[in-house]
Amino acid sequence: MAPKTPHDRPLPAARERILLAAHDLFYRDGIRATGIDRVIADAGVTKVTFYRHFPSKNDLVEAFLEYRHGLWMAWFAAALERQGAAGRPGVAALVPALGAWFRNGGYRGCAFLNTVVELGDVLPGAGEIARRHKKQMTALIASLLPPSAHRLGDAQAIALAVDGAILRAQMDASPTLALKGLKRVVQAITAGP
Repeated sequence: MAPKTPHDRPLPAARERILLAAHDLFYRDGIRATGIDRVIADAGVTKVTFYRHFPSKNDLVEAFLEYRHGLWMAWFAAALERQGAAGRPGVAALVPALGAWFRNGGYRGCAFLNTVVELGDVLPGAGEIARRHKKQMTALIASLLPPSAHRLGDAQAIALAVDGAILRAQMDASPTLALKGLKRVVQAITAGP
């Protein structure tokens, strides 16, 4: 999901190169497994330049999460819109949109769930960003549901099922079971009394 720099454009500024390198490495390999020297090498910057922009790895982790949040939420909203335009309006767009993400060759689960599991309480700022991300994801899911007194509760239940499907798709060789299970949960929640 990270934007790639076409060869015919000038190289992005150092801060952006660092952030893009960290995004790719942290998402693919994990935060703890990725050392600052690897980020510096992949970004093509010096240590002085790196530390001028990110005084610590924690600062970089938080910037990575903020960047990933904007990137993922924009993708998610667009994917839901595309599914709606393809004849799957409202919450019916959710499972096919996520299916496209799960089937992406670079899929490695949710960067926010992975970070919280990997870092625990070591970096409180990361947990705050992850909670905000999940809250905004839930709000977007709620916008897919018809207005009702239980709309937010339904959206929270669906978001919980989405997180479970994200993890299941990450663990299995194929996302099929995760998507089938998510579809059943969404249908059960939205079927009404």
